[in-house]
Amino acid sequence: MARFLFIFGVKYNQLLRNMKKTVHKLVLVSSLLTLSFYSSQSSVNTLSKEQIEAKKKAAAEEKAKLPKPYHPEANAALDIKKAINQAKKEHKNVMIQAGGNWCIWCLRFNDYVQKTPELKKIVDDNYVYYHLNWSPENKNEKIFATYGNPGDQFGYPVFIVLDENGNQIHTQDSGVLEDGTGYSLEKVKDFFTAWMPKK
Repeated sequence: MARFLFIFGVKYNQLLRNMKKTVHKLVLVSSLLTLSFYSSQSSVNTLSKEQIEAKKKAAAEEKAKLPKPYHPEANAALDIKKAINQAKKEHKNVMIQAGGNWCIWCLRFNDYVQKTPELKKIVDDNYVYYHLNWSPENKNEKIFATYGNPGDQFGYPVFIVLDENGNQIHTQDSGVLEDGTGYSLEKVKDFFTAWMPKK
């Protein structure tokens, strides 16, 4: 029995030493991986700062060239009422594109639709289109509250679709319509087609 306990004790001690070595190796490998990760992150962050600055400059240049469809000085409540009246006469829906001239993605979307004949035709045939301004000069808070403040949830642009009676029938996040630094023709077309008035 003593011999068994001695052998068991030796084996147990060897097992403990092996476990300690394994744990030390794991700690060492983990430390090296962590160090490697943070080291690579710092070089990525340095590159990202440069890339961010380059993208900001390119976006500012692009923004300067794009049409500015938003009007902070407009009476949005009155304009939307007029759009609903027109939609009712023409049996169309109202497409409200909420955003501002400060928003590169808002300007890109407007430009994309205007320059893509297939999309422009769908819009012209089925919607009265309105650009609802949200900017520091005019946040149109009452109007946005009426539609559930979708910009708070989705950012800008965000789309609010009304039927010809002015009832809100859909709110669309524009992020799902994006493709790279622009918009997907198929996704935008599907969105416009899905919310056309039923004729």
